Amino acid sequence: MQTNLEAQQVSVRQRSSSNGNGDRDKPLKTRILGKDCDYEKELRRLQIELVKLQEWIRQRGLKVVVLFEGRDAAGKGGAIRRITESLNPRVCRIVALGTPTEREKTQWYFQRYVAHLPAAGELVLFDRSWYNRAGVERVMGFCTEAEYMEFLHRCPEFERMLVRAGITLIKYWFSVSHEEQERRFQDRMKDATKRWKLSPMDLESRGRWAEYSRAKDEMFAVTDIKQAPWHVVNAENKRCARLNVIRHLLSLIPYQDLTPEPLKLPPLDRTKYLRPPFEEQNFIPEIYLVDEQHSGT
Repeated sequence: MQTNLEAQQVSVRQRSSSNGNGDRDKPLKTRILGKDCDYEKELRRLQIELVKLQEWIRQRGLKVVVLFEGRDAAGKGGAIRRITESLNPRVCRIVALGTPTEREKTQWYFQRYVAHLPAAGELVLFDRSWYNRAGVERVMGFCTEAEYMEFLHRCPEFERMLVRAGITLIKYWFSVSHEEQERRFQDRMKDATKRWKLSPMDLESRGRWAEYSRAKDEMFAVTDIKQAPWHVVNAENKRCARLNVIRHLLSLIPYQDLTPEPLKLPPLDRTKYLRPPFEEQNFIPEIYLVDEQHSGT
């Protein structure tokens, strides 16, 4: 008699010829948004594949870390949101650490990041990472020359150690032009829902474009290692960048469709139940109501 897991594995084998890694094995073909494909539909298709990848990671006990680095306003946060919005937060976590505390400043540099590494069956996305030391800390003078050189010396071995420990480490750098970054900064200044994204550090960095460029080049020269190479994302167009990075991420981890078969809902419990009077419960004010004639659902 088949167990549930055996039945599911049979189902996976039956579906593996048409599913799993989406179009991973298809030749790459450029698609023009609005002409060859619709952004929302393509995003939806890729997000379904991400759900399959998530289930594969969970069931196979994989440990996956994805780093998102790049220029300010390059679109890292938007890409992370599109990746995670359909995923289970118990499987996929976002790590976005703030300024280190006084205690953390006395720790081994990598220590506060290690605490957030995944256990088996988890995917962790770092919205900026230990590479702060090679970027903002280097350019803005928040670390000493000795600390910076120590980071460059230790970082490749730290990442090789993670890989040897069974962690899949994927690193993305979002690249955007000076002109496009300026346009996005101006957009944030005008939009009250985005203004919080601009920090004093962002404003200070406006006059240090060349310094950040040199810091990035030095970082790549040392940390673009075979075990964990850098993948550069052209982020001039946010929508294209989101689709491209999701598709690339899906291509890096071989997976199969382990999505459970649709469940059959049991009959609804029709047992009579006497509900307490509405006035005995503390309802929030209903300021927004639907037009019953045009409610749709």
